Amino acid sequence: MATTGFDVRRVGGRIGAEVLGVDLSETLEPPLVEEINAALLEHKALFFRGQDLTDADQTRFAAQFGELTTAHPTVPSVEGEPHILPVDSEQGVRANHWHTDVTFVRTPPKVSTLRSLVVPPYGGNTLIADTAAAYADLPGPLRELADRLWAEHSNDHDYARPASPPRGEKAAEHRRIFVSRKWRTAHPVVRVHPETGERGLFIGGFAHRLEGLSADESRDLLRILQAYVTRPENTVRWRWAPGDLVVFDNRSTQHYAPDDYDDLPRRLHRVTVAGDVPVGVDGRTSRVIEGDEAAHYTPHAAA
Repeated sequence: MATTGFDVRRVGGRIGAEVLGVDLSETLEPPLVEEINAALLEHKALFFRGQDLTDADQTRFAAQFGELTTAHPTVPSVEGEPHILPVDSEQGVRANHWHTDVTFVRTPPKVSTLRSLVVPPYGGNTLIADTAAAYADLPGPLRELADRLWAEHSNDHDYARPASPPRGEKAAEHRRIFVSRKWRTAHPVVRVHPETGERGLFIGGFAHRLEGLSADESRDLLRILQAYVTRPENTVRWRWAPGDLVVFDNRSTQHYAPDDYDDLPRRLHRVTVAGDVPVGVDGRTSRVIEGDEAAHYTPHAAA
């Protein structure tokens, strides 16, 4: 697909496109930002090869899509860069679960940007899934049920609780920091996208219980719904090269970084754009169950 000044080329059939002809180290004019945002809404994930950006460049680019969050509700930022979260395997950070970023707070990020600094010679890819396509795939009766369900999300769940013992002291310390403050938030299982009106499954690794159902019933039903998200046709895989930037709509995607690169170093920097309060099919909005509004993390917490 050709647009004014740059090209957008599909990477996957349902999700993902590579953007060519844009230098993200420069300040982009508002019409160009609008075109990139339109491409993001259409493709859910955009890939920019070989940008070789600085932390300041990445922060400036992300800020063109809205106010930024700080790095994370609990995990420290890169020193001197309050908006940048280091995703560093040598510091025990291995996000080996499907998840949407920071859904345990009431206002999860709108957009996430990831920039590669060090990539392993094999493995270390990022997979991204289209949750709107997953919703559209649901059989009618299951879709009607999902429309009525609400899920509790917590930072003290799958994403932060590894299936096997942590890899060494650094991984254990990272988990301790990750859950040093705890949140539980109720979100609609089906979220209505605030810009496109699309419905998508809003679940993932932080979702652990469905309201009104038992733990066993919740686990079984979440597993069924999650299986639609991770169908191969609803996913795209990005093989990183140093200097790449990936942008994804955190309101309509999940992502997963398989831990398949042994003890090799893998380091990315993440900057996220503040989001709004999710809204369900019936118009109800998400609510905090435990913890605060995370105003120290996102400027939209009081919305």
